Amino acid sequence: MFLQFIAALALVVIGAFLINPFHLWMPSMAHVAMLAAAVAVFGALAVFVLAEGQGDEREEAHKMLAGRAAFLAGGVALIIAILFEGSHGEPDPWLVFALMVMVLAKVGARLWSSLYR
Repeated sequence: MFLQFIAALALVVIGAFLINPFHLWMPSMAHVAMLAAAVAVFGALAVFVLAEGQGDEREEAHKMLAGRAAFLAGGVALIIAILFEGSHGEPDPWLVFALMVMVLAKVGARLWSSLYR
């Protein structure tokens, strides 16, 4: 759990530097590329490498609740971003693509679970 927390914290910090929301610094293209690579590495670590072990029913319920909260938060963030960018012109296609992938993955997992479990 501690390693997952550290990876998530590093991802948030590096992501904040990459986004630069308050324009506190002017990064060069090399800095932006390095930060984007670091976000990709820590994101891949958080998504693919940090696997969760087995546990009892309470731990499984906590995992399901965390997964549901993450899906809802990601979906809401993407919908807000699509609405915001849509009101200022054409929304970024990657936002729409990410939302479609999230929804299709959820539907696919539910379908697979109902058919094969």
